[in-house]
Parts: sequence; C-alpha cells; structure tokens
Amino acid sequence: MKIAVPQHIRALKPYVPGKPIAALEQEYGIADAVKLASNENPLGPSPKALAALAAETAGLNRYPNGGSEKLVGAISARLGVAPECIILGSGSDDVISMLTRALLSPGDEVVIPQPTFLMYEFYARCAGATPVFVPLSKRAIDLEAVARSVTPNTRIIFLCSPNNPTGQVIAGAQFAHFLARIPKNILVVVDQAYAEYMRDPGALDGLSHVRQKHAVAVLRTFSKAYGLAGLRIGYGIMPPELVRLLQRVRQPFNVNSLAQAAAAGALADDDFLEKSVRLAHEGLDFLWSQLDRMGVRYHDSQANFFLIDVGRDADRFYEMMLRRGVIVRSMRAYGYAREIRLSVGLPAENQRFLDAFETVLTT
Repeated sequence: MKIAVPQHIRALKPYVPGKPIAALEQEYGIADAVKLASNENPLGPSPKALAALAAETAGLNRYPNGGSEKLVGAISARLGVAPECIILGSGSDDVISMLTRALLSPGDEVVIPQPTFLMYEFYARCAGATPVFVPLSKRAIDLEAVARSVTPNTRIIFLCSPNNPTGQVIAGAQFAHFLARIPKNILVVVDQAYAEYMRDPGALDGLSHVRQKHAVAVLRTFSKAYGLAGLRIGYGIMPPELVRLLQRVRQPFNVNSLAQAAAAGALADDDFLEKSVRLAHEGLDFLWSQLDRMGVRYHDSQANFFLIDVGRDADRFYEMMLRRGVIVRSMRAYGYAREIRLSVGLPAENQRFLDAFETVLTT
C-alpha cells in the first residue's frame, strides 16, 4: 500500500482481548467452558436493565438521544455531581479516546504507571504523544515517582485505582498530597472502573476532587459491577469546561439507545448492585482461603480480580487451563511472566477453576 501512514500509527499494536468462550470450545473441542479472564460480572445484567433494554427495542429505527439527558440525570443524582460535569462514552475507553484527541498533540507527554490498563498508552500514541512510564512499587502506583516524572511537556497523568491488573488502590490522603504538587495545567485522570468493589475505607474517591473543581477527570463504567460489558457504556466526570471541550470531538450518537436505557435501568437497581458486589467479595475470600490451603502465592485486590503466581511460564499455564475448559488471563504481556489474572465467577465457576488449577499445578 502506497498511502502514507504516520509512523506513530504504524508503531501501534492491536489490542488482544481475552479468548471468547465459543472460540475456545471450537478450538479445543470442549464444552461447558467458563470464562474468568475479563473481569466481567458473572451474574449478567440487572433484571431492571434487561426490562429497560427490551422496552427500548421498539424504537431502534430512530437515532439515539444524543444528549442522553435521562441517563446523565440519573448519574448526576446518584453521584451528587452537576449534569454538566458528565460525559458518556461507548465504554470508558471512548472517554479516554476523547481526552487524548482533545488535549494531546505530537511531542506532548503522558505519564502512565506501568503496568496498568493498556488503553492509556494506546490512545496516547494514537494522538502522537509520548508515554512516560513509571514502574509500580510493590505492585502499587508510586505517586512520588509519578510526580517526579512530570516535565514541561506533560499534559495528562493516568492513574487507575483499583489498578488493572494488580487490584491495588491509591490512598485518598496520598492522592491529596500528590495533587497539590501537580501543575494546574496538567489533567489527572483517575480511572475507577472497579470503584464499586472497593472495601478499603481509606481508598481514593476521585469524585471528591472533581467536586472541589480540581483538574481531575474520573472515569466510571457500567461494564463491570453493573454487568453491561456487551453494550459498551461508560462515563467521565470532570470540570464542565472540559466536558464542553470533549463535546467537540465526541462522535455523534456515540452511545446507542439500548445502552442508554439499560444503564439507566441498572443504575436504579441497588439490590442487584449489592448482590453483585457481595458475590465478588465472597468469591475473593473463598478463593484466597483455598489458595492459602494449597500454599500458592497470590496478591490481594480491591477489585473483582486478582493475580496468582503460578511459579512457571504464565502463557503455558494459561494454555493448560484452556484445555480443561477454564479461561484465565496470562499476565506476560503486562510484565509478570509467572502470573495469571483471575476474575471472580459464580461459586460453581470458582470451584471449577480450583479443580483445574490444582490439577495443572501438580502436572
């Protein structure tokens, strides 16, 4: 192809998602596989979300509500932030993309702890910006090192809390001290996709800093605790002037009608959310107790997933688990060559994992 392609686009590597269940079963000739790789809600969507989605299907010949006023209003009431501070996206990935398109130019720098959610680097590079990576310290984000990495070229800092893939959180007191050191012209993005699962009362609440009108943007999603990953809907909470800027680069109708309706229904179902969070916490405690019994090293987490040290090549271990019908995630791509990431499933799925895990571990 003779079409000129910018070098920063040629250098991009496509995102590789977790293996779908149907693909696994076809490839390995197995049935009844369980997927514990992508941090999804094993309960599925809320009944209220499904009812709202079904009611919306009659209007699919019409374009979605571009302003999403109903859902924005529901989020506003739930979180105690003004509607003008909220912008919706096709997943929180879409909000990350809008932020980088609106704020970055070639030559700008973006500070990113490492390892973390891969899409921060991806979208920064799409904009021609330079990622500046800051290694984690004991699997937690090192805010002091992040602050030291800021230069006159820094435009955005991405912080994930709980961090994916390690599950660690930033302490609220530490963040306040950190934010005071960051120049006011730098946006600090706090990705809290797993906020609903946090049990640490001292963990950072990014929304409090948005309410105080700091240069902070908080990302949330309906993909995890709310069980709507397949509909791709998330949102950002940030100063209203930044929302207005993102509206300039947002694709028209970026959030479809079904996603808007289902998310509003999900947000109204507190009982289901509580059930989902309780299931994750009980699953974590059970899995950790069983791994303790086996003498296996793992890392605690404030999300619905955690890392396990399998003591051997993670890719090979992942393949051996696949052959037993259990999909986990190798962490080699994140720099952890001997670790897998496990998402909490239903009780029967957790037991299925443990049975396969113990067999593979002794193979």
